[in-house]
Amino acid sequence: MPLRWHERKRLGSRTRTRGPRGLPRDQIPRPPHQRVIPNMRVILFDIDGTLLSSSHAGKAALEKAMVDLHGVPDSMAGISLAGRTDRSIVRDLTRAHRVGEGRPTEDAILEGYLSYLPEQLLHKQQAGQASLLPGIVPILDALAETPGVAVGLLTGNIRRGAALKLGFFGINDRFSFGGFGDHHFDRDEVAREAWGEVFGRFGSDLQPDQVLVIGDTPLDVQCARAIGARVLAVATGVHTLQQLAECQPDYCLPDLANHSRVIEACLGR
Repeated sequence: MPLRWHERKRLGSRTRTRGPRGLPRDQIPRPPHQRVIPNMRVILFDIDGTLLSSSHAGKAALEKAMVDLHGVPDSMAGISLAGRTDRSIVRDLTRAHRVGEGRPTEDAILEGYLSYLPEQLLHKQQAGQASLLPGIVPILDALAETPGVAVGLLTGNIRRGAALKLGFFGINDRFSFGGFGDHHFDRDEVAREAWGEVFGRFGSDLQPDQVLVIGDTPLDVQCARAIGARVLAVATGVHTLQQLAECQPDYCLPDLANHSRVIEACLGR
């Protein structure tokens, strides 16, 4: 029988005794208005392959930027994308094609990428190759109506690229915080950025296992574990259900179309 729903027993305690500043929780100042809702849940979504499919519109935008800036065609050949940060992908591009390394070179490529991304998204959509994935809108609607649930992002996309993609499909306003790939080469560091944002917004009493990361790659599972979060892996990207199950996520689904089951996972049921 194909694996459709996978849960593993959590081993050991994930209780965090110190916050992002390295201070004991009881010593971290909290604004007077800041209160943690009992049983609060924070849901952090990956974007590409999880919320939406753009059929590599971002890859095409990067290739156009590389032609404009450095005269390099087909520059993305052999460059791995799944689960990685935009910053790390661009670093690989600069090294592979020897166009100069360092932040200014990377930033110029990323600016070119952002300039081409809207037209590439439109091109893919008009070809019937880009859309939100099944179940996403009902899931976001249900989470928005559930008391004590906050929804954010944990993505390798740079912040402006994430806003362009989500805005193109009309869901950017569903996400007000998160971790992004602007500065980090390592996806685990993006997760720590997201946790710091969560910690700052919702208070020092929030435990990492009140956070659920939803993503489609083994790197999503890995970065969730880096902050002690639970994780739902979904096989709507390039990895199979079995490949994701081998990473031992808390939940593993073929897709997010059964939104009631996804909501159960989000609420820890």
